[in-house]
Amino acid sequence: MDVVKYKELFQIAKKLHSSLDVDVILGELFVTLQEVYPNFSYFLLLSMDTYSHSDLPIIELEYDSENIVAIKAFASGNVQFESSHFEKHAILYAPLKGKQGVYGVLQVIAPETSEFPAMEVEFIALFSECAGGALENAQLHQQSQRTISDLQLINETSHQLNSNRPMAETFTFMSTKIKTSFEAEEVGFFLFSQDQAKAKALPGSTSYFFTRQARVYIDYIKGKLQKGNEPLFIGDLNLSEKNYGTSFHSIMAVPVVVSKKLKGFCIIMHRSPYFFSFDSFKLLQSLVHHSSLALTNSILREELKILVTTDHLTKLHSRKFLDDKIQRSMKKDEEGTFILIDIDNFKEINDTHGHQIGDEVLIQVANLIRGNIRENDVGARWGGEELAIYLPKVPLDTGVAIAKRLVKKVSECSEPHITVSCGVSYWNKEKHDSYQYVFKRADEALYIAKETGKNKVVIQGDNIRAS
Repeated sequence: MDVVKYKELFQIAKKLHSSLDVDVILGELFVTLQEVYPNFSYFLLLSMDTYSHSDLPIIELEYDSENIVAIKAFASGNVQFESSHFEKHAILYAPLKGKQGVYGVLQVIAPETSEFPAMEVEFIALFSECAGGALENAQLHQQSQRTISDLQLINETSHQLNSNRPMAETFTFMSTKIKTSFEAEEVGFFLFSQDQAKAKALPGSTSYFFTRQARVYIDYIKGKLQKGNEPLFIGDLNLSEKNYGTSFHSIMAVPVVVSKKLKGFCIIMHRSPYFFSFDSFKLLQSLVHHSSLALTNSILREELKILVTTDHLTKLHSRKFLDDKIQRSMKKDEEGTFILIDIDNFKEINDTHGHQIGDEVLIQVANLIRGNIRENDVGARWGGEELAIYLPKVPLDTGVAIAKRLVKKVSECSEPHITVSCGVSYWNKEKHDSYQYVFKRADEALYIAKETGKNKVVIQGDNIRAS
């Protein structure tokens, strides 16, 4: 190769190595080929999928019999030749070789000849090696950038998880980060019940996981993780027939394991098959692994909060929780109804049947309360045999109807047979009021109910009345 060619190659090398962007290097490679060999044809057979050029003659390097010479060049790292007397052209296959491996093969086709021009072989071989080195540097740079980005994501997430923030806020943060970083359509976090029979979607999961349609995916992943306790990387799952037309094909799921016990799992999903890369799967595993302890701590904090605000026996809310709820409601809502409930003749039940039956009676009434109120309403243990219900944004007549229904249900369903009495009070924005006075009025109404026959509802007011 003459001096002019070496100088030309030096300039080409400078140009190719001036960028760390794979797409820029590939574009520059073909510009150079067009300038140097305007009469030749060329294709680039690449083994990587990190390019986005759709306008360049790039072919995926496939391991089949039609590409046997190209595969030989790729595997050996040496230039290979092929000729066609019928079509009268010669082909050179030059590997794009870096220090760490071969990244593809440059296919150059010389027309109107049965042998590739010998004077061009060395130049093309050196050019390909130069391009291979530039691609290797760009790939290594991109990998390092991804690694830095992945570490930042793990660090930022771990910091957030260890900041003692509420569980819903923590998981919302994680969901947003994962959705952005993995380009996922759906992200879900799930906590197993103690017997691992159920998997509950945690706050912060995308809304899809709280729908009936999601259940088939949740149950499928739950079953797989319980059998193997290993992360799942699924490229083309098809459960559409069972899932009302919704079809997610790409799924990654990683178990949350603490002290060798399966506590829950994380799922991310996309409708397109083979959407997630294996690198993203490894990142999700690393993210969940680094977050497992913090996630569990967050869950334990939430469980402790529930214990503090929940009565141990009845599983209704505590009186303090009820007090706080009413105070907040009186600041932001227009109205509300409060029901104070007392189990009639409760001392006689304890004396006759024993305290264990007394506890069972309390639990029965608590269960009936839960079955007769909405999710936003509050059922609470007021103290002893007294229970309470607060109905935010509910008018007095609706509250009275709920109290009457409860009195009827207890009388009909309890075993041993018992009755309850209710005192009902009400507030609204039009009249100056306080939560202490709301309680006082309900207590007075309950007292009248107990003194005038029990098993009834008495309503508050300046002129308290029975109903």
